[in-house]
Amino acid sequence: MATRSTNPLAGVVSATAAGGRLVFVPSRVREFGVTLGGSVVVPLWVAAPLLLPMLVIAVLTESGVVWAILWVSLGLTVLAVIGLALALTFTVAATMVRWIEFRPQGNAKQLVVVRLLRSSIVAAADLRSVVVVERLRLGQRKSLKVVLHTRGGTVECEPGFHAPMSQVGAGALLAWLTGQLGSAGVAVEYRATVDRNFVCPDEWWTRSHLAALWHVPVGAVDELVVRHGVRCYQYTPPAMAMHSPAKTVTVYDPDGAYEVAELLRGQDIVATETGAAQEDPHP
Repeated sequence: MATRSTNPLAGVVSATAAGGRLVFVPSRVREFGVTLGGSVVVPLWVAAPLLLPMLVIAVLTESGVVWAILWVSLGLTVLAVIGLALALTFTVAATMVRWIEFRPQGNAKQLVVVRLLRSSIVAAADLRSVVVVERLRLGQRKSLKVVLHTRGGTVECEPGFHAPMSQVGAGALLAWLTGQLGSAGVAVEYRATVDRNFVCPDEWWTRSHLAALWHVPVGAVDELVVRHGVRCYQYTPPAMAMHSPAKTVTVYDPDGAYEVAELLRGQDIVATETGAAQEDPHP
């Protein structure tokens, strides 16, 4: 019976003869297939509501004018599919990074950036910083990418379609990158960006949810909400609108709640380390 890997970066990092490899796009064929599939589906999705009624009218009326308009519209749709396919394929091939190889392993002097159809070399000395960017919405990850800031510009590396990279923990990825670039003196940073667009209040969190997230009693939630400025919203749920229209429910912004959770976690770590230092009589 096969045992499940406990490596948090399994399928994402590997050791090669040249150095450590960080993989963003496992399959080039699958990535191009997804790109071409999207270029076909999108124009058809847009055009179908117009073409289908026009086809029905053409069949019922047998009008030559309607048939002519239908064929012209169909031809334009085909051209849109071809144009979009070429544009997306060129963009993906030119910009998407398949993997980065850090050479040599654990003491990188140079990075080989391999795209889908070409590759380039970046000297570690030319790196200003490496940033792991995590985009969050409703307290959940929506995307993850690694950004290389070099003297010549910026290289953004994003996971491909259903790539293992999109599922890894930001902390584990940050630690691995630090291990690869630490000896080169390159700053490796983490940055969270929060999508604050207002969504259906049913997706916001209740007071009990915040208490569980923050590991505090429910009675302490209000004070923390006010202190950290977490957005809240009062509304009457549809299920209560008919029977209890005056009863409202207060819900809280998950993104703000997530940021407070990270802040409280950091304070707990500092408090623990400070307490341990004070207890140790021989620092």
